[in-house]
Amino acid sequence: MATLQPYNKYYPVAYDYVTQLPDGWQLLPNIAIFQERRERPKNEMELLSVSISKGVVRQSDMDKKDISSQDKSNYKVVRINDIAYGMEFRKGAVGYSNYEGIVSPVYTVLKPRKNRLVNPKFFHYVFRTEYYKNYIWRNVYGIGEHFLPCRFTHFKRMYSIVPPLSVQNSIVSYLDKKNEQIDTFIRNKERLVEILEERKKDVIDATFTKGLNPNTEIKATDIDWLTSLPKNWSLKRLKFLTKIISKGSTPSTEGREMTSEGIRFIKAENIFKSNVTEEPAFFIDAITHRILKRSQLQENDLLFVIAGATIGKVAILPKEFLPANTNQAVSFIRLKKKVDVEFCYYWLHSNFITTSIWLKAVTSAQPNLAMEDLGNLSVPYPSDTEKEEIVKFVKEEHQIIDLAITKAQKEISAIKEYRESLITDLVTGKRSVPQVQMS
Repeated sequence: MATLQPYNKYYPVAYDYVTQLPDGWQLLPNIAIFQERRERPKNEMELLSVSISKGVVRQSDMDKKDISSQDKSNYKVVRINDIAYGMEFRKGAVGYSNYEGIVSPVYTVLKPRKNRLVNPKFFHYVFRTEYYKNYIWRNVYGIGEHFLPCRFTHFKRMYSIVPPLSVQNSIVSYLDKKNEQIDTFIRNKERLVEILEERKKDVIDATFTKGLNPNTEIKATDIDWLTSLPKNWSLKRLKFLTKIISKGSTPSTEGREMTSEGIRFIKAENIFKSNVTEEPAFFIDAITHRILKRSQLQENDLLFVIAGATIGKVAILPKEFLPANTNQAVSFIRLKKKVDVEFCYYWLHSNFITTSIWLKAVTSAQPNLAMEDLGNLSVPYPSDTEKEEIVKFVKEEHQIIDLAITKAQKEISAIKEYRESLITDLVTGKRSVPQVQMS
């Protein structure tokens, strides 16, 4: 933003989120800029939605189940150039519409007043800034912290910055171009992260099926997806390497309810990026923990998700999470040898295991891997010395790849912060785009 300079003249403003504005800019109540569109559909129209990430979108373009009512006579019409927002306006669920369609009655639809010359897309940028979301938070009320809808009765009493129309148009044009560049940058970095994550699996696949010695003699196997192994290795079923392989239970089946503190209760949601996470936090009481003795966890247990969308996720349980228990969507695998823990942990991340799991998972309401199938997964099995060498090698390779992933993720975060700052500075008049510098 070094090339974007402040305006030449400002005048003081005493209001909630702004202290000065460029000459020619106004601070107006929203009721003076917008009116609520209350139009109802007279015939069939395309269903739209308002997302936090993208604003107004076609429902058909969303990777989300359509839960709209069959009777849409009470839905609200949205026209091109309207702005629509939902109950999560304060989180960013607001946007300019490029489409004609209808939205649920819970949404509010805004149209510019006929006597007010505005570019609605300018306000699309304004309303999605953090400063405006915070402003909304302080001006709405509701029945609880997580349900604070911004109704039109709240919105119309709030204020918005209104530059001259020519300035609005120039800012929109500039931000549209910058957003396209930023979105392209983010997509490229996200694709790089995907490629690097795939590379981590490739490292496992290669070392766990060929070993580290390129001159090792190879033998054929009778497994379709694992055709060969080093000659001195064996193949073992996972269940023969374990002291126990089981899964948890649902506390409610024991007649007891979940608590807000106590013994940590680990669910599939807690297995994230190959680690056990503290959030979301689930707990059971000590009595329930004793009742569920069969699924009490120990340090270095392998936790493996066997049901749901995240099937196949795996992590090693660290000591700091104990005491702990788990539910029926998570299997815990307690291995006989300490040296096998990390070796099996990495192997369970391999493409071979991913393929095997999805071939075996029962697909009904959700994927589900039977405990028998989990126990029968094949594990390449070299000597303990080779296992230790392989684990050491994979760790070192993954550390290098993880550094590259972290760098890419930091670059994504940085460009998103830059975008937020850029938009905020332009729509509040702190900076001007070159063509709208005013004397």
